[in-house]
Amino acid sequence: MTGFVSTPRLLGTQTRYQLVTFGRIPAAVFFTLVLPLVLLVLVNTVFGGSTVDVDGSPWASDAFVTIGVASFTAATATYTNLANMVPIRRDEGVLKRWRGTPLPTWVYLGGFVASAVVIAAAGAAAMIGLGVAAYGVEVEVAKLPALLVTFLVGVVSFSAMGLAVASVIATARSASSTANATILPLALISNVFFPVDDGPGWVQVIGDAFPLKPFVDAMQACFDPAVAAPGFSPARLAVVAAWGIAGAFVALTRFRWEPSGAAPRRRRRAS
Repeated sequence: MTGFVSTPRLLGTQTRYQLVTFGRIPAAVFFTLVLPLVLLVLVNTVFGGSTVDVDGSPWASDAFVTIGVASFTAATATYTNLANMVPIRRDEGVLKRWRGTPLPTWVYLGGFVASAVVIAAAGAAAMIGLGVAAYGVEVEVAKLPALLVTFLVGVVSFSAMGLAVASVIATARSASSTANATILPLALISNVFFPVDDGPGWVQVIGDAFPLKPFVDAMQACFDPAVAAPGFSPARLAVVAAWGIAGAFVALTRFRWEPSGAAPRRRRRAS
């Protein structure tokens, strides 16, 4: 019983520790939470006030973009955050030192993932709240279970993919460029800022094959007035979950605790 009680407490402590660490990095806070909010306001200010066609039904563009950016924020808060921070901690030797402590390794990594999920929830909630207040986003009680399931499947899957990227990246210097290069181009073909369903067929095929667009579409279905409750998108979530499972497999088989190619430092003897 003591071990059962202490394990959740350890996980909670690690989660708080990672959240505090995140809050002490202004650049991480800005690019993860502030910049998407600024982009949302700018896009809706310039291009808002119209309607978009979603699966043959009109929907206010302001609400469409709000949920798209909120979903993208949740994805980057987990995927990009973990793909960046884990290699940095590895190169600094933090992972190696933590592994040498009595703390279970899964608890330390669980703190990373749990903190990323909390950050994702905070960012998405802030944007949805702004959408309700200013951009005509409607929250249907009957669709809340679908929203919760969709969000959890998405953030857990993107967390696994972030750990996978962190596992195969050689050094922290390449972490940021790799993470951004693999997520930012997808935002342009994933219904984040504008609908792409009327675009070229190859754009839709690529977007549907990767996890971001199915996640965004599934989230938007939870708010689209034309979609009847309960609003679940099982086929889209299956694609996201498949990528998450693949990411978890890579992370479990390739994860490294020690810096790669780092030779141990030797102290010089006094002459």
